[in-house]
Amino acid sequence: MKMGSRWPLGSPVPAGLPHVVEIAVHAVEEELTALAEDSSSWRWTLTWLEGSPVLELDDGTVIRYDKDEDSATITQPSIVLDDEDDWI
Repeated sequence: MKMGSRWPLGSPVPAGLPHVVEIAVHAVEEELTALAEDSSSWRWTLTWLEGSPVLELDDGTVIRYDKDEDSATITQPSIVLDDEDDWI
């Protein structure tokens, strides 16, 4: 059984993550830097689901690893545009 962990945005990822997951983490962090988003207090949460890492950022961004494809999928949270439930 692998233990999960938490670490601050911008800090090194925990050892043992697949390289493609590390690339996905860096891509998310670079995007936040480009957007000038105040994410100074945000943290990543790592959990292991059936032996594969699942990472969630405090804003709701999730990175899932597919070991069969050796790929990482980034899912960003939906944002409500107005009171009429328009979503992006």
